[in-house]
Amino acid sequence: MIKKLILIWLVFSAFSFAQVETNKISSMAGAFSRMGFGARGMAMGNAMSAVTSGNLSSYYNPALSPFQEGNMFQTAYSFLSHDRSLNFLNFTKKFEFGKKDTKKKRTAVAGLSLGIINAGVSNIDGRDNQGLKTGELSTSENQFFIGVSNRFSEKLSVGISIEFYYFDLYDEVTSTAVGIDVGALYRVNENLNLSFFLGDLNAKYEWDTSPVYGRDGLDTDNAFPTTKKIGAAYTFWEYGLLVAAEWEGSNAGTNYLRFGGEYEIIDKFLLRAGLDRLNLSNSDEPVRPSAGFSYFYNVGSVTLGVDYAFVLEPYSAFDQHIVGVNFNF
Repeated sequence: MIKKLILIWLVFSAFSFAQVETNKISSMAGAFSRMGFGARGMAMGNAMSAVTSGNLSSYYNPALSPFQEGNMFQTAYSFLSHDRSLNFLNFTKKFEFGKKDTKKKRTAVAGLSLGIINAGVSNIDGRDNQGLKTGELSTSENQFFIGVSNRFSEKLSVGISIEFYYFDLYDEVTSTAVGIDVGALYRVNENLNLSFFLGDLNAKYEWDTSPVYGRDGLDTDNAFPTTKKIGAAYTFWEYGLLVAAEWEGSNAGTNYLRFGGEYEIIDKFLLRAGLDRLNLSNSDEPVRPSAGFSYFYNVGSVTLGVDYAFVLEPYSAFDQHIVGVNFNF
């Protein structure tokens, strides 16, 4: 009898300690907005807060837009499992104005970046309280952002971005939120950039379920996690190689490392690889390797680019595939 009790205790203990440790951030609002932005960023493991070359977006750091060359427009579509959708749209432009400073040999530079992230789940089986089918349901969650920034010198750029969230959950149950991102970028030299970022300050959803449940409805709040990032990017111009790394912490207890690289293997054809969500505080959370490429083609004064990214997604029927196009004019 004692042996059986010991055996039961050992089996119970093994199963208890073998449970995967989850992260608080997984249950917090705005998860769709933390998956990344577009094929380029996701292929590089989202380690983009200090990258100042190529196509840029204030999603990663509002201080980046003054480094955008030309007017950049990009869009991307994601192929995901479980009837999910994830789509991106972005425009970034820098502005040069004022008289040229003869001492610093440059004009004043500012930047603008605005975009949309749309996510949702479709083909949800709707049932009433008797279990009878009522039809198909869907959800839609969106982030609209606009970022402005100023390049105060050849080395320092600072920016701010405002995000407006709209979540259409069910019938008349919807919610909105407003968040603020602030970021800075410092160019140590022509090769090395350093960045700092604070994200989703003061953002939260406020829910009222009384339109569905009447007097039994509740008012609840779902806060977004506040994130902070420190990043670095180094470009080997002579080899056409860019490498980037980033640390992200949050008030949800996460402690992520990200890495990414981009290599121009031949003219206008770039290969990318990355590693996202290496959680130093929770070894149970699987990392997300990624890879991708871009090809650019000049059509008159317009440069057309085609982007692709593959991201390994744990606990999913199949992995993420992101396809995008971008125009620089």
